[in-house]
Amino acid sequence: MNEDRFTAALADIFSHCRSDVFTGIGDDAAVLDPGLPDGKLLLAAADQVIRDIHFTQDTPPDAVAKKLLNRNVSDIAAMGGQPTHALLTVALPSLQEDYLKIFHQGLAKEAAKYGIAVIGGDLAHTPQDFVATLTIFGIVEKQKLCLRSDAKSGDILYLSGSFGRSFQTGHHLTFTPRLDVAEALAGTYTNAMMDVSDGLAKDLSRFAAASGIGVQIITDLPKRDGATDEEALNDGEDYELIIAVPPEKSQALERSGLPEKLGLTRAGFFTGEQPAGTIIYHEQKIQEKGYDHFYEN
Repeated sequence: MNEDRFTAALADIFSHCRSDVFTGIGDDAAVLDPGLPDGKLLLAAADQVIRDIHFTQDTPPDAVAKKLLNRNVSDIAAMGGQPTHALLTVALPSLQEDYLKIFHQGLAKEAAKYGIAVIGGDLAHTPQDFVATLTIFGIVEKQKLCLRSDAKSGDILYLSGSFGRSFQTGHHLTFTPRLDVAEALAGTYTNAMMDVSDGLAKDLSRFAAASGIGVQIITDLPKRDGATDEEALNDGEDYELIIAVPPEKSQALERSGLPEKLGLTRAGFFTGEQPAGTIIYHEQKIQEKGYDHFYEN
C-alpha cells in the first residue's frame, strides 16, 4: 500500500451523497456547485506542513506560514481559480507564544497579498512536533475550470518554471504560486492543469493516468540552478504547473507571447499510444521516484 493507492480507495468510501459535488476526491481541489451567481464554482482543498518533513528546525515561523499558505494557493491555481478564504489548524507540543505570534502574523501578511480571509480554525496540543494544516477555498468560472482528467491524446505538454533542487536552493520557502498562469491560460488555452509538489515525474504520471493517456517529453527539462535530470524529475516541492494545451490552441498560445512572458516550456505531448500514466523522456521510459509519505516496497 502507498499514498496513491490508499487515496484512490477513499473515493469509494466517500461516495458523493450530495448533488452539489461537481468533482470530489482525486484532483488538486474539490469542486462544488452551490448555486453561486453567474454559475461560478466553489473550490476547496487542504494541505499541511510538518516540521522535519516540509521545513527544518531552524526555519523561521513566518516562512513556515508563508509556505503553508502558498502550497494551498498553488492547488487553487492548478484548478484555474482564485483563492478567497482559509481555515487554519495548528498542533504543537507546548504553547510557544512568541513562535505562534510570528507564525500567525506571517500567515496574515501573506494572505493579505491575495485578498484571502483567514476565518477560523483550531489550536491543539500534540506530544510529537509542530503540524499546521490549512483548508483553502476559492472561486472558479465554470468555463475556466481545469481538471487533471481533461487532457487528451495529442495535447501539447507545457511546464511552467523550472524543476529540481527546491530544498537546496530555498525555493520551497520562497516560491510564488502560479496564479498568473491560471489567469492567462485557464479556459482560453486549456482546461487541464495540475500543480507539482511530489516530483515532476510522479505528478506528471498522475496527471496522465487521470486522463487515461501517456506522455512523451521531447525537450530537455527546465532545471533549477544546476539540477540534474534525476533531481528535476524527482525532487519535488517545485509548485509549478503541468499544462495540457489542445494542438489547435497551441499555435495561438505561441503567437500570444505568453510562453516567454510566463516562463513556459513546450516540453512534449500526450499520447494514447502509451499505457495510462507512462512517461517517455528522450525515448526512455521513466520510473517515477517522487515523494510518498507512506511508501512501501
